[in-house]
Amino acid sequence: MTMMRDRGVTLVELMVVIAIIAILMVALGFSYVGWMGTYKVERDIKMIYTDLMDARGRAISQGRAYFVDFPTATTYRIVADTAAVDDWTTLGDGEWDADGDTVLDPVHTVLRTKTVEYQMIWTGGTIVLEKGGIVRPSATPLGNTLRLVSTANPDYDCIIISQTRINMGQWNGASCDAK
Repeated sequence: MTMMRDRGVTLVELMVVIAIIAILMVALGFSYVGWMGTYKVERDIKMIYTDLMDARGRAISQGRAYFVDFPTATTYRIVADTAAVDDWTTLGDGEWDADGDTVLDPVHTVLRTKTVEYQMIWTGGTIVLEKGGIVRPSATPLGNTLRLVSTANPDYDCIIISQTRINMGQWNGASCDAK
C-alpha cells in the first residue's frame, strides 16, 4: 500500500489553470461583443418595421393617413393626419377628425418619436401611408430601402418600402435582400 502525500497545488499548476481561464474569457468576451452588436441592429430594424406596420394598420382601421418622417439620421416619428384643435371644437362631436389632406402639417398629432442606436440611411423623404394603408408612390419612391449602418452582420438590417408591401431583409452591399 502506497501513501499519498498532501502537498497541495504547485505554482505551475495554478498558473496553467489561470491561463486557461483567461484564454476562455477573452474568446467568449469577443464573441459576446459581436453578438450584442448584431442583436442591437436587429432590435432597431424590427422596432422600425413594427412601427411602420402599426401605422399601416391604423391607416386602414381609422381611415386616415399616417406619416413616417426622419428628422435626423437616428430619429424617426409616426404622425397621424388629424385635425387642428380649432377643427375639433368647431365640429363639436367630441372626436378628433382627420383633415383629409394627407399632407404633413405642424398641427397633426405626433404619435411617437423614437431614436435608434445606429445611423439610418433613407433617401425617400416622408413615407405617406394613405387611408387604405397603401404607400403613396408620389411621396415615397417605391422600392426604396431604409437601412441601418453598422459593422455587425445581422440577419435583418434593412427594410424595402413598396406601395403594398413593407419587407425586412439583409443588406448585401448593394441592395436589400428581402427575407
